[in-house]
Amino acid sequence: MALLERVSTLVRANLNDLIDKAENPEKMIRQVILDMENQLLQVKTQVAIAIADQHLLEKKLKENQEKIAEWEHKADFAVGKKQDDLARAAIERSLHYKQLTESFVQQVGDQRLQVETLKTALSKLQQKLEEANSKSDLLITRNRRARTLDKAAEAQAKAGDNNNIGTFDRMKQKVMRNEAISQAKTELLAESGSSVEDRFAQMEKEEEIDRILNELKARRGA
Repeated sequence: MALLERVSTLVRANLNDLIDKAENPEKMIRQVILDMENQLLQVKTQVAIAIADQHLLEKKLKENQEKIAEWEHKADFAVGKKQDDLARAAIERSLHYKQLTESFVQQVGDQRLQVETLKTALSKLQQKLEEANSKSDLLITRNRRARTLDKAAEAQAKAGDNNNIGTFDRMKQKVMRNEAISQAKTELLAESGSSVEDRFAQMEKEEEIDRILNELKARRGA
């Protein structure tokens, strides 16, 4: 039965493997649960139909067994009345119902086996669905954590890549060179500015010296 094959596939499914191999684990686990719920509904329907068929076959079996007893009684009654032709006809009818009864016995046995098989499949699928529901949040969280760790490892690997290190060093050297150039320009400007100020200061100093010297000479002359 195709339904039982699908159920068997779902029951055998390893949820951990499905999560690990899926490109979208959250979507995968939700899809698995949805599939299980759909199959569970179908199996419940099939179990109900199978049980109804079993009851119908058992009813038919009982009716045929009653017919056997009825025609055997009629045959015995005909023999008592010395009606051999009726007795033979009654015996023939009882044999007919015996053949039908044997067939129904086989069918009832097969139907009971099918019902038990479906009930077992239903029970296993219910357990698997409960497992999936109880593990879904845990599995999804675990997978998210794994993805986060993978991304962190990739970022760390990229950060430690020789090309990236070389690029970083070149940028660092360029910045340091620009800083050195800027500092040199600043020092040159500072030196240039100091030279002009020093010259003016020297001129003022010499002028003051000349003034004082002239005053001294003037007093001497006086």
